[in-house]
Amino acid sequence: MLWVDIALWVVSELKASCLCGSAPCLLCGCCPSSRNSTVTRLVFSFFLLLGTLVSVIMILPGMEAQLQKIPGFCQGASTIPGMENQFNCDVIVGYKSVYRMCFAMTCFFFLFSAIMVRVQSSKDPRAAIQNGFWFFKFLILVGITVGAFFIPDGTFHTVWFYFGVVGSFIFIVIQLILLIDFAHSWNKIWVGNAEEGNSKCWFAGLLSFTFLHYALAFTSGVLFYIYYTQPNDCTEHKVFISLNLIFSVIISIVSILPKVQEAQPQSGLLQASLISLYTMYVTWSAMTNNPNRKCNPSLLSLVSNVSSSEPTPTSAPGQVQWWDAQSIVGLVIFLFCTLYASIRSSSNTQVNKLMQTEEGGGYGGEGKVGEDGVRRAVDNEEEGVTYSYSFFHFHLCLASLYIMMTLTNWYQPDTTTQAMQSSMPAVWVKISSSWLGLGLYLWTLLAPLMFPDRDFS
Repeated sequence: MLWVDIALWVVSELKASCLCGSAPCLLCGCCPSSRNSTVTRLVFSFFLLLGTLVSVIMILPGMEAQLQKIPGFCQGASTIPGMENQFNCDVIVGYKSVYRMCFAMTCFFFLFSAIMVRVQSSKDPRAAIQNGFWFFKFLILVGITVGAFFIPDGTFHTVWFYFGVVGSFIFIVIQLILLIDFAHSWNKIWVGNAEEGNSKCWFAGLLSFTFLHYALAFTSGVLFYIYYTQPNDCTEHKVFISLNLIFSVIISIVSILPKVQEAQPQSGLLQASLISLYTMYVTWSAMTNNPNRKCNPSLLSLVSNVSSSEPTPTSAPGQVQWWDAQSIVGLVIFLFCTLYASIRSSSNTQVNKLMQTEEGGGYGGEGKVGEDGVRRAVDNEEEGVTYSYSFFHFHLCLASLYIMMTLTNWYQPDTTTQAMQSSMPAVWVKISSSWLGLGLYLWTLLAPLMFPDRDFS
C-alpha cells in the first residue's frame, strides 16, 4: 500500500542508528540550536503531517482509476496470468482510506498519551520512550495503519464519524485558545518594539493589520448574507451570521473599555479583530456543511453564476472534494496551529496552565557539541518537563480526528457506506465551537476585573 511504500522510503532515507536514538539526533542538522522538548514535539508533529499527506494522496481524484490500471492489483481490474486481484481499491482510496488512516493516527497518539501520564522529568524511564526509539515508533504507526485497513466496513464509518465530530469540536476550541495566545503575543511584541524603537512604524503595522482583519471579517459577513441566505429560507444561516457579527462587535468594544485596559494593558483591537475574522471563517465553514443546497451553493456555482437550485458536480452524492476552499483554509490553519503548538513559548500563565506547558519552555537555547562533533539539543527537562507529554499526544489525537473530518468535508457516511452526505450535526458543532471560543476570549478580558486578587498575567 501507499503508506507502506512511503514508510520504506523514509526508513531508507534516514539512518537507523539515528532513528533509534534521541530526537535531537534526528533533527540536529535542522535545529542546531534547540531544546530537547521542542525537537521531540516537532518529530511527533512530523508523524502527524506525514499521515495527513498520505491521506491527501489517497483522496485525490483519479487515484482509484490509476490503481485500476495496475494488472492484478485491484479487485475487478484486469489480471495477468498467475496473479489474482488482491485489493479492494474502494477501501484503500477515497474517504474510507482517510477514515482508516486517521483511525490509526488517533490510536497511535492515544496510546502514547496513556503511556506518558504524569511524567515529571526526563529522568523518568518513560521519558526515554518519549524522546527516542523513533524507528520503532514509526514501525508501530505503520503496523496500526496496516491493521486499520482490515477493519470490516459494517458500522465502522458511522461510529467513527461521531468520534470525529466530538474530537474535532474539542480541537477547534484548542485552535481558538492557541489563536488567542498568538494574538496576545503578537500585540505584546509589536507594542514593546514600538515603545523601544520607531513607534510610528510599529503602530502603523498594528493599525494596518487590525483594519485588514476587520475589513475581511465584515466583508465576509456581507457576502454570507448575499450568497448563503434566501429571502424566505435559510433562517439558521441568518441567525448564525447576525449573532457572530454582533458578538464580534461586543468583544471589540469590551477589549478597549478603560477598566479592561487598566486591568489588561496588553488587550486591544488587534486580538479582537483576529478572533472576529476566525469566527467568521468558522461560520462559513459551518454553513458549507448545510445539506440544504439552496442555502449552501457550491463555489463553482457562485463563480460561474449558476443557479444554486441546479445540480452541480459538487452536489453529487458520494463525491468528496477535500480541495474546496473551506477545507484548504482549514488545513492551513491546522498546520499553523500544529507548528505553533510545537514551538510555542507563551508568556501567559493561564494559557500555560490550560495547555499544560511551562513558561519559557519553547524554541530556543544553545545546542551542545558532542565528542563526535555533532551538535545536540539541550536537555531542558532534567528538573521538570516543559510540557505535559500526555496532553501533547492527546492534542495530536484530536488533530487526527480533525484532519479526518476536514478531508472528508464533514460528510456523514450512510449505513451502507455507499454515499457521503452533509449533515446538520457538523453545522451545529462548528457554530457552537465558535460561540465557545468567543466566550473564552471574553473571559480573558473580564476575568482580571471579576477576580482582581488572582494573577492573570
